[in-house]
Parts: sequence; structure tokens; C-alpha cells
Amino acid sequence: MARRFNITGFCNPQKHYMVRLDDRLKIIKETYVDNEEYFIINRGRQYGKTTTLKALAKYLEKDYIIFSLDFQKLATSNFENETAFSRAFAQSLSAALRMIPSEDTEKLEERLSALKIDAPSTGMIELFGCLSDMCKISPRPVVLMIDEVDSASNNQVFIDFLAQLRGYYLERENTPIFHSVILAGVYDIKNLKLKLRPETEHLYNSPWNIAADFDMDMSFSPAQIMSMLEEYEADRHTGMNVPLMAEEIYQYTAGYPVLVSSICKFIDEKLIPGNECENPADAWGKAGIEKAVKRLLVNSVPLFESMIRHLEEYPSMKQMFQAILFQGNEFSYNPDTKEINLSHMFGYAVNKNGKVQIANRIFEMRLYNYFLSEEELSSKIGALAQRDKSYFIHDGRLDMDMTLKKFVEYFNDIYSDNDDKFIENHGRKIFLMFLRPIINGTGNYYIEAQTRDARRTDVIVDYLGEQFIIELKKWYGNEYNARGEAQLTDYLEYYHKDKGYMISFNFNKNKKTGIQEIRFGDKIIVEAVV
Repeated sequence: MARRFNITGFCNPQKHYMVRLDDRLKIIKETYVDNEEYFIINRGRQYGKTTTLKALAKYLEKDYIIFSLDFQKLATSNFENETAFSRAFAQSLSAALRMIPSEDTEKLEERLSALKIDAPSTGMIELFGCLSDMCKISPRPVVLMIDEVDSASNNQVFIDFLAQLRGYYLERENTPIFHSVILAGVYDIKNLKLKLRPETEHLYNSPWNIAADFDMDMSFSPAQIMSMLEEYEADRHTGMNVPLMAEEIYQYTAGYPVLVSSICKFIDEKLIPGNECENPADAWGKAGIEKAVKRLLVNSVPLFESMIRHLEEYPSMKQMFQAILFQGNEFSYNPDTKEINLSHMFGYAVNKNGKVQIANRIFEMRLYNYFLSEEELSSKIGALAQRDKSYFIHDGRLDMDMTLKKFVEYFNDIYSDNDDKFIENHGRKIFLMFLRPIINGTGNYYIEAQTRDARRTDVIVDYLGEQFIIELKKWYGNEYNARGEAQLTDYLEYYHKDKGYMISFNFNKNKKTGIQEIRFGDKIIVEAVV
């Protein structure tokens, strides 16, 4: 069976194209496991945690006995009390032992079978007594791995389990216990308060302050994406420019694993054998990536569904993202701030030079679409853009000059009576609400994160292979305006464009609104002033 790209469940190198994990596994073993650390692999949804755990279990099996469990397989009733949990844990452990060669586990299974899991008096103390005995008689040091550990993290029984682990960890010089413990999940269980129900928060007692910091970058680098594509190219011979494709995919995803695989899977399974590209070389190019991204942004994807649900559950995080995207606000990265901690923990934001930054371009685009959709029905300017869409598209091409001309006209008609503060806070959102129905379904747009701040934002519009560079800025005088023109010119040079666009939100009472064309060196800038 030919290998394929996988976005559901864990990845198997015999069945799936995936990045090589050897270097990562070596570091985890030598830095954490060999040094007897207890730690948490805490990353966002579909970030490769399960794949890493399964590969790590295989990597460690020569030197360690691996107890590999998955708490997602436990039922809610398994956490009702200590006896139910101990029984479920022992049964899961028994199943895990059957996956290990019998010569290594015969004595361990005998000791586990001696645990009277059906006895009403069997609880956490008896369970850990059994685990301690198993670690003592094991032929090799024992490593405990628990995947999806946060699926149980909002109840007291789980906290008691962590407390027992902590107690044995502190006494392990005298009492045998696991050599290393690895827990994996989305929520950082060092911060259980984030998930505990309010009525049980008083039970929280920091049971996991023994954990070592696991600071490994689990995103895919351009080099890792390239190695995966090289394996694919060796099998399929598409003629793609592998380094270019790897870099382009990285620019959209910042290496978020499931997003990388989603783009590759769409190109491989939908574009090449399908209707949208004539040959593999066309599919595995920039146009193919743009089509994959466009499809990804409108599909129902579990990762995005989680993101939207979290925005609704945590309004302060939602407000922070809106302020970053539409007002250009900057937030210093402070993990003690709840919304910042949450956004980082879920994988939606990163720490970039001490500032909070949305983790990747695809997340930004999905968030823009979500926030704009919330206001779309009440947007007068969006309704006008939708009504007059034929003005802006000619022979399959987007007429950006006409787009800016009509934007000035509609903006002045609708918003001329609003005060400066309203325009300053909402100008960018208004333009994007105008642009979205024009290109929706055919083109994409994204914000160039490196140029976004409170004063200016660069919007990159892709429409059927043609790119438009649009700078949105607030008016701060002629000198600042000239500086903006120079910056846009440099940006056009970088993108190999001769023509760019600028929208100035001018708060000068004597301003002159409208469109003008400026020649700046060998570049043409079309400036719209509102």
C-alpha cells in the first residue's frame, strides 16, 4: 500500500509521510528520561503528541519497560471514586503489558494479578503499593506514559492520583517507583485551576510541581518539511521544487503539524488526480498551496472547531485576538495573564520577541473570517460590496483600482458622521468587511505579521494567482505618510511588484478624500484617502 499524508490519529512511518523524529526522540531520552525526569508534553490539539509518544515508546524499549496508557479510553464512571479508578488503571496496565514481550513481563503480570481490583477496599494506596512492587521486580527501569491525560483533569480522583505520583517521586530513593513519567495532553496539568470546575477549585493542591520544564519545539521546521517532501518526491516524481514548497508551506503554517499535513494531503489527493490541476508540477507549486489553504479555511476542521469553542468559552482571549488583529494592539507576553496563558497552551499564540503573536497565518485568516462573519449581516459596506461585485471582477481578474475607488465612495457615504475614534479603532475591520465578499470563494487575503502594528498593516491579497499589496495606515502627518510610501515601495520590491496600494485613514479636519496615483521611483502607488 502506498504511503499517504495523515491528519487523523497517530502517524506510522510505514504508512504515512511524516517528518523524521530521530533527533527529537534522542533529545527526549537523553535530556529527560535518562535523567529520571517527570514531565508533561503539553501542546495544542493535533500537534503530534500521540505520534511522538508511540515513537518514543518504541525508541526506549531496549533500555526500559514501558507502561503506555491512554486516559481517553477510560469512561467517566472510572473516575467516580478511588476503587473505580484503580480498577480501570490496573485493567489498562494489564492490556499494556500484553504488548510487551512475555519474558519481560511475566513477573509483572503476576504481581498485578494479585491486586484485588474487585475488592471494595482497593483504592489508590493499594494501587500504588502494587506499582511500587512491579517497579522493584522489573528487569529494566519502568517508564510510565499516559496520553490524553487532561481528559480526566477536572476531577478529584485524578488529582489524588497525581498526588500519589508526587509522593512516591519524592521518596523514590527509598521506595521503588517509575524511573520517569511522561504525561501528554492539551491542558498543562501544572495549571489545573484552568480546567477545574469552580465548586472544586478549593481541592487544588499543586500536585504536579515536580515536573521538569519540557521546552522542546514540536513544530516542523522548513528543513523537516523538506525532508518529508523529499521522501514523497522520491516515490511520486512530481517535479516539484522541494525547498520552495517546504518554505511556502512553512510560511502559512509556521510548522503546526496537522496544518502542514492537511495542505500536503489536499494537494496529493484532491489536486493531482482531480479536476483543478492538469499535472503534478502545477499542483505542487504556489498555486496548489493557495488552493489547499483556501479549502482548509472553509472546511469544518476539528482544530478550528476547538479554537472557536475556546473563544466562546474565554471571552477575554477573544477580545485580545480582536485587538491584535483589528487595532494593531501589542500585548507583552506574560504567562501569568490568563488569556495569554490559555492562547499559548492551546497553540493559538506564540511568544515572539516578548510579544503575543497569533501562531500562524492560517490561524489569523480563520480568525479574521470568524470575526468578520459575526458582523457580516449588519455590515452596510459589505452588503454594498456584495451587491456591486461585478464592478470589481473583469474577465476573471480583480480590479484593485476600482475596488479602492468604490471603497472611498462607500466609506464616506456610510461613516462620514462617525467620530475619529471610531474610525481609528474600526477602519481596518471596515476595509476587510468590504473586501471579503468581493474575493470570497475565489481569493484569499492575509495580514503580513511583520508589518502589523498600531499605525500600519499590510494586507496581501491573492486572487487567481495575482497578488496585490495593500498598506492600511493611519494618518500622522505628511512626513509619516512619505515614510509609509517608502516602506511600501521596499515591500513591492521584495514581492517583485511594480504597483501597490495604500489606504490612509486621515483624521485631519482639512483632509481631501479620494484616489490619487503617485510615482515613487520606478513604482506606482495608488493611494485612497478616507
